[in-house]
Amino acid sequence: MMRTRPLKVALLGCGVVGSEVARIMTTHADDLAARIGAPVELAGVAVRRPSRVREGIDPALVTTDATALVKRGDIDVVVEVIGGIEPARSLITTAFEHGASVVSANKALLAQDGAALHAAANEAGKDLYYEAAVAGAIPLIRPLRESLAGDKINRVMGIVNGTTNFILDKMDSTGAGYQEALDEATALGYAEADPTADVEGFDAAAKAAILAGIAFHSRVRLDDVYREGMTEVTAADFASAKNMGCTIKLLAICERAADGGSVTARVHPAMIPLTHPLASVRGAYNAVFVESDAAGQLMFYGPGAGGAPTASAVLGDLVAVCRNRLAGATGPGESAYAALPVSPMGEVVTRYHISLDVADKPGVLAQVATVFAEHGVSIDTVRQQGKDGEASLVVVTHRASDASLSGTVEALRNLDTVRGVASIMRVEGE
Repeated sequence: MMRTRPLKVALLGCGVVGSEVARIMTTHADDLAARIGAPVELAGVAVRRPSRVREGIDPALVTTDATALVKRGDIDVVVEVIGGIEPARSLITTAFEHGASVVSANKALLAQDGAALHAAANEAGKDLYYEAAVAGAIPLIRPLRESLAGDKINRVMGIVNGTTNFILDKMDSTGAGYQEALDEATALGYAEADPTADVEGFDAAAKAAILAGIAFHSRVRLDDVYREGMTEVTAADFASAKNMGCTIKLLAICERAADGGSVTARVHPAMIPLTHPLASVRGAYNAVFVESDAAGQLMFYGPGAGGAPTASAVLGDLVAVCRNRLAGATGPGESAYAALPVSPMGEVVTRYHISLDVADKPGVLAQVATVFAEHGVSIDTVRQQGKDGEASLVVVTHRASDASLSGTVEALRNLDTVRGVASIMRVEGE
């Protein structure tokens, strides 16, 4: 039997995502009520500019006093889609203190202060759900912390930023340079006026921290994630990748060490074989590849951003939290029992593609090979092309640590026959 008294929802933020959340709550009200077991009512909307016309939202619900809204006491669920650290953090903790559960899409806040927010939710006996914080509409958080809760996850690797994937895909498919591809992404609305958070990997790093924490039952903060942007990727890099049967993606990679005693989390451009499922992810889409002991290999794919896709994830969490509310229960909270340390990037082991500008004369290859051997880095393949006294030398290594590769490159730069290091890129997805 359906409860007639509605569950009241406060919406913090009414931009691209928030307005879609409000629209779906209104247009799908009957379906949502049937799925939850009670009606849901939009009880207030906190915004910065109240004079702006918001289609489908009663102006009487709009307020600039977000703190007063979450303190009302009759609010069952607070949906936070304003982003940033403050005032979002204070509003969420205040919501818990005044009896509300929280649904958030705030990746930056969760990556920085997820442990504290989970502790506040636990102390209040309320839910904290955040499916929309990673990969938009793609169901990922819930499968990791519920569907795969009985399995051991060893690796999570994915494309978690649509803007960067669009740019790299355009460079790959058309031969465009980075700036040209970025300009097109901006014109189409995929890139912000200031794309730094995307192209320098900050957005993906926050998502990697969240994914690593859930996958490995350990606390991983944003500061623990190695981050490298994609602004230095060139058309020449794509040409080299094609020669290897690869393409280039900006990847978020979270993995358990071989001995199981630590984890790593990193974001950087990488060459990936065309045979790997992630290589076929085009445009602004996202995809995450999960490897576990029992389930094996799984891939989650779909639109990773945008108002409607992200709102879909928010509404999914809203339904789950409201069901818990009616049942007098809470869903899964933080699981950090493993407490695995996060290893530094220097200990990460992977393959490398190194392009060198060298003198075109006898003995150069032998000198370069000697440097690699002295630093314990085994060479897989070498390709050399020369003309008019100058040459390019492309070396692909077997698996080596980041620290040993860094020492190798420093020694190469000291060789008289090496004019410069044109590019260094990791090779993933073997």
